[in-house]
Amino acid sequence: MNDKQRREALRALAAELDGIDVEVYENFGKDWREPVIGMGAADAPVAFFGRDPGRDEVQHQMPFIGAGGQKVRAAIYEHRYGEPMPDFAASLEVGKGFFWANTVPYKPLGNKAWSMKVKKRFQPLVADLLLNAWHGEAIITLGREAFLWFAINRERELRQQLEAFWAREDRFESFIEVTIEDGDGHRRRVRLYPLPHPSPLNATWYRRFPELLKRRLQQLQGSR
Repeated sequence: MNDKQRREALRALAAELDGIDVEVYENFGKDWREPVIGMGAADAPVAFFGRDPGRDEVQHQMPFIGAGGQKVRAAIYEHRYGEPMPDFAASLEVGKGFFWANTVPYKPLGNKAWSMKVKKRFQPLVADLLLNAWHGEAIITLGREAFLWFAINRERELRQQLEAFWAREDRFESFIEVTIEDGDGHRRRVRLYPLPHPSPLNATWYRRFPELLKRRLQQLQGSR
């Protein structure tokens, strides 16, 4: 599926979807059917995979640029340049070396997680995005829901395997291999490098997130 076909398919699903925060889209003069989908070079070695877009992502029609996304981008910038990220423009520039995607490319009402039913409906198209718009093998997942997305529409054993991995104390230092599959039988092996969600509401991990991401980037840099 090419970019145009994928976007049209996502818009068709959105037209039948309850729970999109239409008011936020309209406040910014944006089409609520338009997905905030993966961005980045197809040959980017690392992808970031999160839950869903927020208010800032809707405004700018770009993924991972709100509070959580800025936390990610700031850690990338400091890892690369050894100094604090200076401004918003720098956050956009430093993200160009990565691929960015979410489980569902639409902002939900109240920023509540989309239901499993909705994630299942979007899974084949998001899998197609990861398989055909990006050709890398390393995915940094942000939060439990993004990590467990890789078991959606798959065999129960994979779900159990991922849940067991998430329960490990070393889950933010280790990685696990899985296969991505789309609805047309295409597949590719990738490595998942889970991290906690970088939201300020995640009090347990928020302050530790930059160091955890820095270690992940060092780990990935050393593996290439």
